Amino acid sequence: MPFQVLNRVFSQVLPRSACRCPIPIVPVKFLSISARQVPSDANFHSASVSDTEHPRVLITGGLGQLGVGLAKLLRKRFGKDNVILSDIRKPSDHVFYSGPFIYSDILDYKNLREIVVNNRITWLIHYSALLSAVGEANVPLARNVNITGLHNILDIATEHSLRLFVPSTIGAFGPCSPQNPTPDLCVQRPRTIYGVSKVHAELIGEYYHYRYGLDFRCLRYPGIISADSQPGGGTTDYAVQIFHDAIRSCRFQCYLKPDTQLPMMYIDDCLRATLEIMEASADSLPKRTYNISAMSLTPEELAREIVKHVPEFEITYDIDTVRQDIADSWPMNFDDSNAWKDWGWKHYYDLPELVTTMFNFYTAESRAVHAN
Repeated sequence: MPFQVLNRVFSQVLPRSACRCPIPIVPVKFLSISARQVPSDANFHSASVSDTEHPRVLITGGLGQLGVGLAKLLRKRFGKDNVILSDIRKPSDHVFYSGPFIYSDILDYKNLREIVVNNRITWLIHYSALLSAVGEANVPLARNVNITGLHNILDIATEHSLRLFVPSTIGAFGPCSPQNPTPDLCVQRPRTIYGVSKVHAELIGEYYHYRYGLDFRCLRYPGIISADSQPGGGTTDYAVQIFHDAIRSCRFQCYLKPDTQLPMMYIDDCLRATLEIMEASADSLPKRTYNISAMSLTPEELAREIVKHVPEFEITYDIDTVRQDIADSWPMNFDDSNAWKDWGWKHYYDLPELVTTMFNFYTAESRAVHAN
């Protein structure tokens, strides 16, 4: 009945076709659980960015481990004012004055939409998420941020023809997955809300790509090691904390077993891979989700490499059963051969180079502090 009434009303005000048939009213459907609507036959396509026009980039969850570093890389390439960091937290002075920063809550659809429209965003990097260990401690919040927030991002990216990047993780796999190596396509079945939400992101992003033409791109990150950020609550964060403790006290207590092998990567490789897949032509991406990796290591192997720089360093073990169970269900080694083949991915940092770079950073930072 409502559609019949609408047809009668609009037939009086809309022009008729050559055959004098009234133009029908097309029903609408929901794109997701949120109350935004698009035509049922919508087919959106990302507007390509010309060689002379830089993308306008929004990074959500920008104050996490990766956002600030990625913003620095993108601003160097595209210009400071073309890359906007966003988060719900207050930024440090250094971050605030290094380039545009804006408050953005991914659960507030209206606010997020206004940011995209007002700033003419063309690329969206979606880093907002609760990580593995933190997510297990608060499943309802993780479900809300990692899944409901993603739905807002997908709908806005589709509506405004954005190029969308959503990272996935080694946590998207589970105990049924092949672990050494783990290919791009296999059984996943993760056992954490973080992993479940990332499988959801991979699949629904791919669906939006094929159903609506959304330019969705995704990389499964290994554990990321960086010198200028604090651990963020992930299972692989021991590989960041160990450097902080080695510098401060020459001792580190590890919550994973010494022989727990996991894929890892230095942050510069991770950020470069993200930029490379965002700049890759659509024709070079037969897949929408790719594994990337650089090395696989254990706490014991990492500690041995650290001793070469800090001879008095000691590592002890106090196993956290929750994190150990998570780590045991994850890949030991990523097969990233498709990324190498399709869009030319190649890592630069191996384990010795990573450890040397980390200590060089801390040494330079310490000298700067003493100089000031």
